[in-house]
Amino acid sequence: MRILLTNDDGIDSDGLQALAAALNDLRKEDGSSLHEVWIVAPEHERSGVSHAMTLKKPTKLRHLGLRRYSCSGTPADCIIIAGLAVLEEAPDVVISGINFGPNLGTDIIYSGTCGAARQAALEGIPAIAVSCASFAQPLEYSGLAGFIADHLEALVALWKPDTFLNINGPPTKCRDLQAVWTVPGKNRYIDKLRCFEGADGYTYCFLTEGRHERTPDELSDHHAVGLGAIALSLIEVHPRAAHDSALNGSPVFFPKGIDQ
Repeated sequence: MRILLTNDDGIDSDGLQALAAALNDLRKEDGSSLHEVWIVAPEHERSGVSHAMTLKKPTKLRHLGLRRYSCSGTPADCIIIAGLAVLEEAPDVVISGINFGPNLGTDIIYSGTCGAARQAALEGIPAIAVSCASFAQPLEYSGLAGFIADHLEALVALWKPDTFLNINGPPTKCRDLQAVWTVPGKNRYIDKLRCFEGADGYTYCFLTEGRHERTPDELSDHHAVGLGAIALSLIEVHPRAAHDSALNGSPVFFPKGIDQ
């Protein structure tokens, strides 16, 4: 299987290296590699960039070794550039991660990890976003990486066009983990901002530690990871209209002078 790895934590992140190692360790009976693993990842951390793309300036690509490249752009840039400038054939699957910290519920919107998986899915490529649902350092990625490697074909089979798999799991060495279907939970953030007046005439604004509220839901990804399980959700990549479909095609407002 030809696998493209990326992330939003940067090319040298521990989660990416653990995932690459677990996939490269898989061997055929003759001792050759089971998979062809490629890496195109941001040269620096790009957390929280969502699906941002570089449009007004060039994106720089650097060859670092066998099937390993860094990119000056975003995670979504990495997928685009990998397909157009690095790989001669499309990958069989794109895996984004393993992210440092969870990407649960509403955070899927903000996540660069999920942005890369979404871009791959938009290109018709099976895509998986993987996150380690903890911030306690040092994180143990080997169990989650091993789970992905052991179940890769089955995970790809779960993928459907116009979706990506979002996976969050615990920091552990154990790769024999229970995975459950979940729905994205709902987070509400109450942000705090600190502002400073600079001598250059700018006001400098810094997001600081606020607080968040979480809607309780036993079917949510938050609940599953809280129990130590792997949360797996199939996420749609296209926006959906929330109004009643019966309204489609009907006018909302009428121009002045036109009888309703």
